[in-house]
Amino acid sequence: MKVQNKKQPNEEQIKGFIDSPEVGPISMVNLLKFKDKAEYSDNRETSLTGREAYLIYAKEVVAHVERFGGTVVFSKNINRLMLGEVEELWDMVAIAKYPNRKALLEMSLDSEYLKSHIHREAGLDGQLNIETIDI
Repeated sequence: MKVQNKKQPNEEQIKGFIDSPEVGPISMVNLLKFKDKAEYSDNRETSLTGREAYLIYAKEVVAHVERFGGTVVFSKNINRLMLGEVEELWDMVAIAKYPNRKALLEMSLDSEYLKSHIHREAGLDGQLNIETIDI
């Protein structure tokens, strides 16, 4: 099994959202890996760690998620791996629930959300994003 953290979905993953926006409710499991030092795209000087920059985003994103009908369910630091093997552990896990794919897609394109997103990009080295649906 190949595991590769990314910061953005690929074309096929985006297509899944666009082709079936009504699917939901969905919960997104986010396995997060942070940069050692935050790196902002506007080249601002900062002494923030990647985790600290991401936590600015995390604090702000709660309101964005709620504005689009969702809720942040869970967010915790990862302590250790209990079962299985991976080359490197993630730093944090977070779960957010949305009414459907469309809500998440609309939030990700929202101008207010994008103002917060700069902190995500500055602090995040990569992640796995796993979509779950109710059974």
